[in-house]
Amino acid sequence: MRKLSLALMLGAYLCIAFTAAFLMSRQGLGLAAGAGALAGIFALMVGGHALFTRGFDVTAIRRELTTLRDAHRLLADHLEETEGALEELAGRLESEAVARTQTLTSEVKMLEDLVARMGEDLEQRLSHAPTAVVGADRTSAALLDVVRSALADNRVDLYLQPVVSLPQRRVMFYESFTRLRDEGGRVIMPAEYLRVAEPEGLVSAIDNLLLFRCVQIVRRLAKTDRAIGIFCNIAPASLSDERFFPQFLDFLGQNKDLAGALIFELGQSAFTARGAVESRNMAKLADLGFRFSLDKVTHLDLDFADLSRADVKFVKVGAEVLLAELLEVDGRLTTKGRSDIAAADFADLTRRYGVELIAEKVEAERQVIDVLELDISLGQGHLFGEPRAIRDDVLAETAPPSEFIQGPLRRRA
Repeated sequence: MRKLSLALMLGAYLCIAFTAAFLMSRQGLGLAAGAGALAGIFALMVGGHALFTRGFDVTAIRRELTTLRDAHRLLADHLEETEGALEELAGRLESEAVARTQTLTSEVKMLEDLVARMGEDLEQRLSHAPTAVVGADRTSAALLDVVRSALADNRVDLYLQPVVSLPQRRVMFYESFTRLRDEGGRVIMPAEYLRVAEPEGLVSAIDNLLLFRCVQIVRRLAKTDRAIGIFCNIAPASLSDERFFPQFLDFLGQNKDLAGALIFELGQSAFTARGAVESRNMAKLADLGFRFSLDKVTHLDLDFADLSRADVKFVKVGAEVLLAELLEVDGRLTTKGRSDIAAADFADLTRRYGVELIAEKVEAERQVIDVLELDISLGQGHLFGEPRAIRDDVLAETAPPSEFIQGPLRRRA
């Protein structure tokens, strides 16, 4: 387009020069004067055009240079602002890293104190174990040795079983269990080891290990899904231990963010028989936001007002117990003091006190239908998933320090 415009302009200049030369020749100046006028006028016009075009180009270049300088200044300003923002971000990240390190150091120190205390308790209990089996049969003595060895070598495994919503069967919680292993790797179930561990005071030590690991597992779950919590058994002995409990309470006070995901569970008989010390310590945990659950329920004659005062938010009842007591011929609840309540209204009654029923030990699909007819929205049992062992790598991460048990035994040896 620019070349066409230049050609047209040159043509116009040439026409003007020919016209001027023709007029001069008509005035009698001669052919030579006309030719000179033609060349001179054409050259003059071409030169003027060149000068004008050059001036225009220079102006355009200056304008572009001014635009470039403005853009450069704007870019420099943005770079300066970005550099300042990066420096501020680096400072904030460094401050947050220092804060996280201080928090982690505080948690580790708290865990060390807790582990040291639990180690002292376990050392004392293990040191008394040999005298307690005097006169016992060889099987009990051998089993007690296996229990002590499992504790000493940290062969205490953590199992998790899902608690699901009904009827969706979506995992809402997990219940934690402990299993011991002998030197050959055989799993020892609680029904087997409790009969020798309870008289020696070792159950509390096992529960302490469970609590330790539950806190670590909750930490891992919180990174992926904060909506999932863990039911963790707590022994009445742990609640009444005035030396152990204050340290455990202090540790949980530093980790209030776990309150929504860690639910402490104890049996119905233990809850009913709790004394002033246990009630006071449960209240201290509740003040931090932690909730409680009741299991091993044998009857539904529950004091819901007492459950509400103690911040018990869940009650686990075996499916067979539920169906035996709530599905009578006349559809009425027959437990003491509840004969006027329809079976289908029992779950609604518990919710009025802030207590959610969980049907546990659900083994058959028919039980699910019956449980749903009772308006119970949570279930647990082998039908929904058996207790599964935590992977070895996760178990290693959640294991307490080796000094927790091995230190006292080595010193004693």
